[in-house]
Amino acid sequence: MTTTPAPTPSGPDRTFALSKRLFVYRPGLFLFNLLMWGLVHASPALLTVAVSSVFRRLEEADKLGVGGNVDPLIAAAWVSVGWFAFVRVSRFGIFYGAFRAWIELWYTLDALVRRNLLGYLLTARGSRRLPDTPAEAVSRFRDDVDDVAGYTEVWVDGWGLVAYSVIAVALMAQVDPVITLIVCAPLGLMVLFVQRLSPRIRAYRRRMREATGRVTDFIGETFGAVSAVKLAAREGQMVAHFTALGETRRHAALRDVLLTELIRGVNTNMVNLAVGLVLLLGANKVRGSQMDVADFVLFIGLLPRLTGSMGFFGDAIARHRRTGVSYDRMTRLLQDAPAQTIVAHHPVYLQGEPPAGPQAPDPRPLQELRVEGLTAHHPGGPGVTDVSFTLRRGEFVVVTGRIGSGKTTLLRALLGLMPREGGRILWNAEEVVDPATFFVPPRSAYTAQLPSLFSDTLRENVLSGSDPERLNRAVRLAVLDPDLASLSAGLDTPVGARGVKLSGGQVQRTAVARMLARDADLLVFDDVSSALDARTEATLWEGLFRETDATCLVVSHRRAALTRADRILLLEGGRLTGEGTLAQLLESSAEMRALWAEDVQG
Repeated sequence: MTTTPAPTPSGPDRTFALSKRLFVYRPGLFLFNLLMWGLVHASPALLTVAVSSVFRRLEEADKLGVGGNVDPLIAAAWVSVGWFAFVRVSRFGIFYGAFRAWIELWYTLDALVRRNLLGYLLTARGSRRLPDTPAEAVSRFRDDVDDVAGYTEVWVDGWGLVAYSVIAVALMAQVDPVITLIVCAPLGLMVLFVQRLSPRIRAYRRRMREATGRVTDFIGETFGAVSAVKLAAREGQMVAHFTALGETRRHAALRDVLLTELIRGVNTNMVNLAVGLVLLLGANKVRGSQMDVADFVLFIGLLPRLTGSMGFFGDAIARHRRTGVSYDRMTRLLQDAPAQTIVAHHPVYLQGEPPAGPQAPDPRPLQELRVEGLTAHHPGGPGVTDVSFTLRRGEFVVVTGRIGSGKTTLLRALLGLMPREGGRILWNAEEVVDPATFFVPPRSAYTAQLPSLFSDTLRENVLSGSDPERLNRAVRLAVLDPDLASLSAGLDTPVGARGVKLSGGQVQRTAVARMLARDADLLVFDDVSSALDARTEATLWEGLFRETDATCLVVSHRRAALTRADRILLLEGGRLTGEGTLAQLLESSAEMRALWAEDVQG
């Protein structure tokens, strides 16, 4: 069972703490980026100093006049030109190395965060249910992870721009402190401006991401419901709904973009205003001989990049707020994960071959599966209460009951696909503490009532990484052989998004074949025969028992399964009201007799 996590810090402090943990994943690479980008961003200050030095030497030579000894000054000017050329050429090499290092850092951190999200969803103890739609989860893997990894750029570039700004302000302050103060004033105003907008920045980014998730989710659902839409002649309504979702997303994205551009525009205008004032004041001082040409050149050379740095710092504050939204959204995806799971340190193997995967768990061959007092309910909805039963090796046990009686809930709670509120599960008399990680091959295999297929070929959907030698047997046992001749490319036929190119029965039997392509002691079927005709279903069960010694737990109301069952579990309103053979239940249970009479298809 999952537990409620302790509250975790939120807001700017949390963003700093998580990002700091992320940066020290590869400390050497991160520090190398800081060094290289520091050189890239700080080197223009050295170029400006060199240019200013050339003008100063030429100005001094001009003052000495024709009769003076100007050779040392001219030589010094050429030294400054040579220094300028050296720094300029070296900067290209530094930039190339810095760019390579940045790309490596970006993809490393990007891969680490994605690995942590996926790893927790797949391997964490307890049931793992997405808090939102799969499409919303995809947007978090895609957009929010990119935002978090890209946030590193704020710190890598920021360090170099801070170094440049410190050098520039120090040099300019020596020339004229008043003009320097005018240049720096926009930065303070920008910080105050963005601070006031911080709540709105976070709100607009969150709404935009949520609207994008709804659009993506609708597109995915539409692919899976093409046939239903066409049969109901509801294409117009679908398009209208899609248009409405698109408009909602457009408005949300427009607000987010406009706010970003507003911040950037206000910052740029503040900076441009400061630049204009500096040019006016500087020109007047040059005319009044209060500032020489070399100092004015120094100001003009340092000013554009300094003001651009101020624009970067204003944008960095906004990016920090948006990164906090991304962390919050990923935290919601993981729900009960510890606070630093998103940025935990694990190998990502971006270079070279990754190590072999983990060994399959000890199968501990099933002799007896015992369920005691299993209780599980959907939030505010139905479920199962105090269900107990025993399943022994080689048995074919069928769970039956009316719609809403809790059949699927029972299987999902047993397998750890949803949290249970009470009860115990014992495998060979040993308690299963975490069903979600225990009931996997080679112990157990499961086929859901509505199986999910991937947009790949039928072959790849069946194998899903299993040994190709198992393919033909799995296809035969799943009664897929007769369908291959009617498919355009047999096993190499693409099934489309969610199997949309296959019939309902073909989708279910493909899922069964996928389950049978791997050995498992316990086979769990959730009403997979609902889209099969009686003859196909009978062939499925007959082949399964003829060629395997499988232990099966099956949800079904069909006669082909009920007549073959060793025992039947009858659920009514989430409670187990009857257990026994078909003959015993038909004799003792009015509910069983009613269900038997309703299945006239047989």
